[in-house]
Amino acid sequence: MTDAVTKAAEVLKEHRASIDRLDAILVYTLGERFKHTQAVGKLKAEHNLPPSDPDREAQQIKRLEDMAKRADLDPEFAKSFLNFIIREVIQNHKTFQ
Repeated sequence: MTDAVTKAAEVLKEHRASIDRLDAILVYTLGERFKHTQAVGKLKAEHNLPPSDPDREAQQIKRLEDMAKRADLDPEFAKSFLNFIIREVIQNHKTFQ
């Protein structure tokens, strides 16, 4: 291998290691988030509150879009990601009803 190819392989390995660490952070963060949303779902069920809160969801989507812009992340991707999470949370909340 040439020096350039060897250097590229080293840089690639470093990027992949960073990606692996970030994937772990995402998974554990989502796990923690879902622990809290499950607690919210149980609380809502105990007090006969609806599993969905459209006002809160709209606020969260706006907040996430703003954060995405500041983080140089496509706001539409961030919005889609949050919508996916919200759908999962609502489905979980419905199981407590």
